[in-house]
Amino acid sequence: MVTQYGIRGTTAKGIAASVERGVAEGALTPGAALPPVRRLADELGVSAGTVATAYKELRRRGIVVTRGRGGTVVAPAPAVASRRPPKVPDGLRDLAGGHPDPQLLPALAPPTMLSPGARSHRASPRLERLEDAVRDWLRPDGVPVEHVTFAHGALDLIGRLLAVELRPGDAVAMEDPGYHHLLDLVAALGLRIVPVAVDDEGVRPEALRGALRAGARAVVCSPRAQNPYGGRFTAARRDALVEVLRSEPDVLVVENDHLSAIAGAPLRTLTSAGLDRWVHVRTVSKFLGTDLRWAAAACDPVTLARHDGRLLLTSGWVSHLLQATVLGLLTDTATRALVARAEETYAQRRGALLRELGERGIAAHGVSGMNLWVPVRDESAVVNGLRSYGWWIAAGARFRLSSEPGVRISVAELKPADAARLASDFASVLGESEATYGG
Repeated sequence: MVTQYGIRGTTAKGIAASVERGVAEGALTPGAALPPVRRLADELGVSAGTVATAYKELRRRGIVVTRGRGGTVVAPAPAVASRRPPKVPDGLRDLAGGHPDPQLLPALAPPTMLSPGARSHRASPRLERLEDAVRDWLRPDGVPVEHVTFAHGALDLIGRLLAVELRPGDAVAMEDPGYHHLLDLVAALGLRIVPVAVDDEGVRPEALRGALRAGARAVVCSPRAQNPYGGRFTAARRDALVEVLRSEPDVLVVENDHLSAIAGAPLRTLTSAGLDRWVHVRTVSKFLGTDLRWAAAACDPVTLARHDGRLLLTSGWVSHLLQATVLGLLTDTATRALVARAEETYAQRRGALLRELGERGIAAHGVSGMNLWVPVRDESAVVNGLRSYGWWIAAGARFRLSSEPGVRISVAELKPADAARLASDFASVLGESEATYGG
């Protein structure tokens, strides 16, 4: 249905600003349809070309999308209004957020003495000892470590690279289902997403080949603990993907190893195959602390220069205080032991729920990581049904592009003793849903 919001303006710039204001204020919500070009042109007394130019600018900035015969609508996550997860209702057990168990995180103790006086770190943006620690962290997994850099988290680094490498309208191959914040980021940059199907072994080679043929200039993928599906590359899958990527040497391959130390699966990295353009990204927020907005990356020299050149022009460097905090934790023996225990604990919790669901005939995916993806017929029915039993899980719509419906369950704080009750309640909800649909 066409929105009733009154779009104003007599120039392309004014019309675009009016739509943006409506989105930012909430009068135009995600999915709201904008008037057809000619109709709005007649209403405003301007040419159709003026309205078309306004809509083109809004598309370029990720505020609206065009769906063929479906017309132009406000983007699912418009760049002028951040999409936040729904608030967890009172009294419900939160299995939707994807957060780590606080009991498995180390105590944060920033150094008390660092960088006295006011001076710039642009000449030496990275602590040398942390660079060495990162190389020691990545090297055993087969990631080339000649060139490393830091950023303020994975999204910060990936967003900066895509903004430098690509232009609005360029295509990016993205996992489907995939991490919703990454999907939102790519759309907000005005880039075109080409969905790539995944399975328990991660990105499917034939789907990746199709995305490259469709013109994708970058690929963003997870080698393990894929969110939300939980897939991880096997050696055979990694080799098959490398074979596909060799046909497009100019494509930038972004490998997002966001869970790394607690993924519960070995790393089979694409970066060890001699690709021309690549970056391997790791963060620590899931196992060292959610406030540690820091990422490490190893990459080819061209990617390093482009990333660091743009970083230099913006924040300049990552806080040395933050770097020193991360260094202390990465090299602390007790913290390493805690991280190892966290990996084992999350694997036990994930495995317990998989078994309980399987015993009730419910197919689920989650061979690594902290999430399970459960295919369902009706996401809303399952989410609302489990809510009545006291559980709060994530509907899959925000993770999906063209893949089938499903729900995501985060198991980080779900102890094995509770898995049986959740699985039983899930089965009951599915039974109620089948009765509604007639079997």
